[in-house]
Amino acid sequence: MKRKEITNEESNTLAAMGIGAMIVFIALILVAAVASAVIIQTAEKLQQNAQTTGDQTQQQMASKITPLSVVVQIEAGVAPNAAATEDVLRVTFELAPGSENVDPANAVWNVVCELGVDAGDLTGFGRVSTHTPEQIAANLLYPGEIYEVSITLGAATPGCDMELNTAHYLMFQAGNAGFTYEVMNYGGSNSVGTVII
Repeated sequence: MKRKEITNEESNTLAAMGIGAMIVFIALILVAAVASAVIIQTAEKLQQNAQTTGDQTQQQMASKITPLSVVVQIEAGVAPNAAATEDVLRVTFELAPGSENVDPANAVWNVVCELGVDAGDLTGFGRVSTHTPEQIAANLLYPGEIYEVSITLGAATPGCDMELNTAHYLMFQAGNAGFTYEVMNYGGSNSVGTVII
């Protein structure tokens, strides 16, 4: 007797479909893995960019000097300072919040006008607010404290003497930090005690 082999076409088709489904499933897992790797890499890149931008912003804002007021201290050639040959302004300032301590020798000011530039540093600063003995001994500028400094105009040749009804630019920069500028508008009087800013 001859044996008849019975083939089940349906089971072969089902097996092929199962293998095909398994291949599709593995392909989907591979695609998902690649997509997740791309997403993770993009997230890391964005985080690095944000960190760099934050560091740059902090560097620009840290140790920034903020002028609070500018008052005429000496008007050259006018009583009671008739013998004075240079104008002097008293600038009250503070460091921006979040600043680091600043060496006054590394903090500079400039007054810019049409005729030229006057410049100097903040080594001659005075303390307006109360400081600890340690802060005084360190001789640094600290955030959250108020200071004042006298700046002399007209010392350079040519310099920026005070002139009625004109505007000069006062700029500060501390180390590598960002700079601050204010417009000083001189009005109809530059007598001692006149508030410029």
